[in-house]
Amino acid sequence: MTPPAERDSSQATHEAGTRALLDRFATGDPAEVIRLDDVLAGLEERAFGMLLLLSIPTAFIPGIAGVISGPLVILVGVQLTFGRNEPWLPGFLGRRGPHRQAMAKFRDRLGPWLTKLERLVKPRAHVLLDHPVASAFTGVNLVLLGLLLSLPIPFTNILFAVLLLVFALALLERDGRLLTVAWTSSVVAIAVFGVLSGSLASAATRWLDVLF
Repeated sequence: MTPPAERDSSQATHEAGTRALLDRFATGDPAEVIRLDDVLAGLEERAFGMLLLLSIPTAFIPGIAGVISGPLVILVGVQLTFGRNEPWLPGFLGRRGPHRQAMAKFRDRLGPWLTKLERLVKPRAHVLLDHPVASAFTGVNLVLLGLLLSLPIPFTNILFAVLLLVFALALLERDGRLLTVAWTSSVVAIAVFGVLSGSLASAATRWLDVLF
């Protein structure tokens, strides 16, 4: 039987807002590395949103975005597409993670925006988050965004990072209506920068070459 203290801690983690979660991970020794396994522990279905949120800082950096953020977003997307309830991370990745100092800087940059956004977003329309078809559609969108993010398309990494932030907040705050905004924006971005420009086919070919 789970001890009451552990149960209360798990419930508090599950119910905490995005800003509160970032505050928790940013508090402590600045040099300490926070393992991804520990960051995601207790978040249950919200863990996908946190993993996406952690992929965003490097998505703003041209060159690095395709190396770090792109594969991480694809990993999240594939698992959502196939209906996983919680993210799986390979051991070597789960044992790694950001320093608390990096989390503090990330929180400070997003803090004012998160404070405003958290007044607007709230848990609602859960069917858009939990239905297998809806989850798969979210996953496919993330896979395609991750593929595009891995390409050196000028000035698009910031756009894709903002889209990922919307997806992350929707999943973290369990807001189905915000998720529909993310879907719509993502489809438009994928159509314009991926399909019409031919970049999506290029990204898929590139990843197939890497895998095989």
